Amino acid sequence: MKYFPDSALVQLEFDKVQALLKEHCKTELGKQMADDLRLHTHIDYVRTALQQAHEYKQLTLLQEHFPNDYVLNLKNELRMLGIQGAVLSGEQIMLLRKLAESMHSIVRFFDHDRRVQYAGLFSVITHTHYEKKITALIDEVLDENGDVRDNATPELAKIRMSLFRKRNELRRAFDRVLSKLSKLGYLADTEEAFLNGRRVVAVYAENKRMVKGIQHGESDTRRTTFIEPEETIELNNDVMSLEREESKEVYKILRTLTAALSQHAQLLNNYHEILGLYDFIRAKAKLALDMDGNYPMLSPHAQLHLVEAYHPLLLLYNRRNQKPTIPVNLTLDKDNHILVISGPNAGGKTVTMKTVGLIQLMLQAGLLVPVHPSSQLGIFRQLMIHIGDTQSLEFELSTYSSHLRNMKYFMENANGKTLFFIDELGSGSDPNLGGAFAEVIMEEMAKKHAFGIVTTHYLNLKVMANKVKGIINGAMGFDEENLLPMYKLIVGKPGSSYTFSIAQRIGLHPALISRAKNLVDEGHFQLDKLLNKAEQDLQKIEAKEKELQKLLKENEKLKREYEILSDKERKTQQFTTLKLQNKIKEEELQYLKDMERKMKQIVIEWKRTDDKQKVLKQAEALLFRKKEKQINERFEKKVQEKFLEVVGGDLKLGDQVKIKSNGQVGKLMEIRDKRGIVKLGNIPMNVPMADLVLVKERPKEAKETAK
Repeated sequence: MKYFPDSALVQLEFDKVQALLKEHCKTELGKQMADDLRLHTHIDYVRTALQQAHEYKQLTLLQEHFPNDYVLNLKNELRMLGIQGAVLSGEQIMLLRKLAESMHSIVRFFDHDRRVQYAGLFSVITHTHYEKKITALIDEVLDENGDVRDNATPELAKIRMSLFRKRNELRRAFDRVLSKLSKLGYLADTEEAFLNGRRVVAVYAENKRMVKGIQHGESDTRRTTFIEPEETIELNNDVMSLEREESKEVYKILRTLTAALSQHAQLLNNYHEILGLYDFIRAKAKLALDMDGNYPMLSPHAQLHLVEAYHPLLLLYNRRNQKPTIPVNLTLDKDNHILVISGPNAGGKTVTMKTVGLIQLMLQAGLLVPVHPSSQLGIFRQLMIHIGDTQSLEFELSTYSSHLRNMKYFMENANGKTLFFIDELGSGSDPNLGGAFAEVIMEEMAKKHAFGIVTTHYLNLKVMANKVKGIINGAMGFDEENLLPMYKLIVGKPGSSYTFSIAQRIGLHPALISRAKNLVDEGHFQLDKLLNKAEQDLQKIEAKEKELQKLLKENEKLKREYEILSDKERKTQQFTTLKLQNKIKEEELQYLKDMERKMKQIVIEWKRTDDKQKVLKQAEALLFRKKEKQINERFEKKVQEKFLEVVGGDLKLGDQVKIKSNGQVGKLMEIRDKRGIVKLGNIPMNVPMADLVLVKERPKEAKETAK
């Protein structure tokens, strides 16, 4: 992506985003990639980079472990593999083994499902493979600590066995010397010591001539002398000779192993680059989590459709200071591709412009951006920016001359794939003359079909915006009552500068304000006043709309609560009915069990007794429920004694009614169509209205007559 001027990325603070990204990188290669971050114009590259960062972000949110834990900066080790005759230490070779193991873990991570789910991350390793010979070569020679194994070669095994025996022999001889000198009281320290790789004893200085051997040094106080005893000199020489032989053999083995690993140097370099790339992708995901970055929809055409877009650095700053950040919502397409933003100073015009610019740079660098995922952004081939005072000492240009020089470059080089930003177009010159040039510049950029945002206070630019095809107005909201900027972009209308309102609110003398108004062209003043009023009216409408939306939400909430309560009541009634039905079924089941038990008893009696007639009577009484019939008759009689049927009486809620089918009496609680709910004690019962008859309690004397 081309950009103008050279300081464009710094002006849009892209370097600060790079610095934040670099902080998240762990490897030197990842940090280098952050420093070398480029702006790409190929949509396929941008899409892949965004997808990879998005997938790693999803892995992090799902707390799914991706196996790139090791921070391996092996640039020097890999370079040495390419040098003939170079020798890597055991520790360095173990780092290469860790590199191969990391690659193995990543390859195993991508099973069949993950290759589909995380296709972007998997694409990083599609052109390489894991070579198990690398770890096999290393494990054959080195142990888990990076030391050469005893059996690496027969020569080394032989040397180490001799060294083991000679050291044991030296230790026994030395122990004998220590014991003898200790008894004589010559030792300053009973522990053995080493000087220049030789085993020595610490002897009091006054006794040093009493011990035969070689003096290797003295303590700082000169009270102790370190002597190699005569009895161990030859053994020390043998041990040192064997140690030199061991070092030579180990060096020879490591040189052979380094040469064998150099055959896989290209593959190991690929592993190193892949781990660095995964570290870089992880850093992009971490940065996205910090600034609420998302993967927007990409378009091959030049366009901007931003939904809830935030300036990433401002968002982080406000979050640290617990302040809210106002998002930007705007759309630039082929029909409306230039936005003119007006409004008061310090109202957020420049921040809005920088928000759009920085988000576009981040997107084309492959970084997730702080916008709603429904946002749609295109790819631009060049970016032009003119923000702030660009006075040039080198070319001895004034502010306005520098401004015009930049505008000349804009008009000569802009096209349909250009995104430009101009802050305070036309400023630095006579308002009338500068405004005229500004109109010409705007018309020319519109003819070139370039996309861009322009901020201005010029009234003529506000007027021309909606007249020239492709140019639209926008304004930054301002709370006139409290003299506070709202930092909210309103697209479709120009904004007032609130010059006289601000002067009046800060307490400037009315006479001075009046004199200033008289000096302003009446039409100009009336138009600014009209813009002022229109903006305030729009704010009131928006406030009422918010209030209406709030009431609608509350109404919807009440409706849902009512539906929940209604559903809860219906379920309660269903539960009560089912409970009653289950109780009846339980009673029937119990009756059948009793019947079965009694019938079995009758069969036993039939077999056991000679009085068959008696058994038949028992069976008859059981089968025809004579006893139950008698009980029901007694219950019916009690009801008749207590209650009197009312012939032709209309049933209403609260009446006492009798159920004809079972003779029970209860209170009518509810009528639903042709059925009624009768409360029998504490249990409601659903009964057809045709099965109900109105009853009333008999008088006391009538009860006696009935008896």
